[in-house]
Amino acid sequence: MARHDFRYTLLAPQHTLTECRPLKPGQYQVTGNGGNIQPGDTLIVSLKGSRDLSMELQVRSVRHLINPPGQWTASASGPAFKELEIHTWQVQCDGCNSLLQLEFAVDAAHGENARLPAAEARLQELGWISRHGRHLCRQCQHEEA
Repeated sequence: MARHDFRYTLLAPQHTLTECRPLKPGQYQVTGNGGNIQPGDTLIVSLKGSRDLSMELQVRSVRHLINPPGQWTASASGPAFKELEIHTWQVQCDGCNSLLQLEFAVDAAHGENARLPAAEARLQELGWISRHGRHLCRQCQHEEA
């Protein structure tokens, strides 16, 4: 089971995605070039509309195309978004006042109440913590410890 990274930041013409579209929540059709994709592999793909968010898809089946050479179409499973929204919030460290442009994804179908938990989860992924209403970057966490 291999991991294939198809994020925008790694643009390489011999190893790219042509299309990644949802068929229904949690199921995707992915078309790309290169990488020798096999069932059971993991694809890391950028989220549309995001600068640096990505998601992982598990390949269920793949069909390698004869023409053009190296192209393939796969069905994959992954996060079940009904309506994906990308938000950008600014978070300021309460220790050193450094500013973070926080980008996070949320399922709009869950309403505005889902935004804060999604933002907090993304903040933790980036190594920041929220304690008693205060946000601390990695450096300030170590200074308080």
